[in-house]
Amino acid sequence: MRGWIRGLGLTAVMSGVWMGLSAFSPPAKEVDLALQEGGTASWEIAAMQELKLDSRNEIKLKIRNVADSKAGQVALQAGKVDVILSDFIWASLQRDQGADFTIVPHSLAVGGLMVLPDSKVKSVADLKGATLAVAGGPVDKSYLMLQAYYNAQTGGDLTQDASTTFGAPPLVNEQLLGGQADASLNFWHFNARAAVAGATELISVQEIMQELGVSKTPPLLGWVFSEAYAAKEPEAIQRFLDASFQTKAALMTDDALWEKIRPAMNVDDDALFLALRDAYRAGIVEGYSDADIQAAIEAYAVMAKFGGADLTGGSDGLADGTFWSGYRK
Repeated sequence: MRGWIRGLGLTAVMSGVWMGLSAFSPPAKEVDLALQEGGTASWEIAAMQELKLDSRNEIKLKIRNVADSKAGQVALQAGKVDVILSDFIWASLQRDQGADFTIVPHSLAVGGLMVLPDSKVKSVADLKGATLAVAGGPVDKSYLMLQAYYNAQTGGDLTQDASTTFGAPPLVNEQLLGGQADASLNFWHFNARAAVAGATELISVQEIMQELGVSKTPPLLGWVFSEAYAAKEPEAIQRFLDASFQTKAALMTDDALWEKIRPAMNVDDDALFLALRDAYRAGIVEGYSDADIQAAIEAYAVMAKFGGADLTGGSDGLADGTFWSGYRK
């Protein structure tokens, strides 16, 4: 009886100690994150939460859904969110204008030039006199790279030699698959959809950059935040980036994880699901080093030559600090 009472007392003491320690455990760091509804970045966040890597890294994500990348940029500029997904060109432009936004790589994924099997376009040189559908606008990064490659191959001006229309990615696919365009230049996930529907990739933007002498595929997209936020919440941004890279590593190899996040992808067709999974994996960033920054500088120089001030805002090069020096992987 006395032993039982002593045991009960010990249990009570240990419980009290545990509760006391729990009371002093630091709370999870909140990170306000803007995500485009239906965007591919949401797949990573779904996987992160499925693996509980947010809580394991002691962060609490507050997701703000935005309509598109511009809405995310506005939210960051207004101080409504801490982190967004954007590209290094935008971060560089903001720094040139006095902002302190900086970026850490998220994705290497790029698009490519797509054709139907019976297209008259068999090489990039065949774009002369052809109809080309392009996702985005005249200063779309992939389009600028294609212009540079076309010029290197033919000496010509793609903007003059081809009949080009610009539009939203779904419309670009419709034009290609419906025969209104001889070729299309679209984002990678829409190219995956076009491939399942019978189109083929003539050349990827990654291959184009290699041909143009860019040392490696640059991380066009990344997590963007202000240096002021990183200085104020160093643990929060460090933990978020750690969780992001841990999630990427899991997505690279874990097929079962992809099945679990399939609802976030909103894909019913099995062939399309696998095509999107494999294309996503091809663009996963596995590290972050000075070599990535150098590749971005090289790619920026090519794009600036053909995009001019409409792309760069008149800047001579990538702004110092565009890629955050406070993190490496």
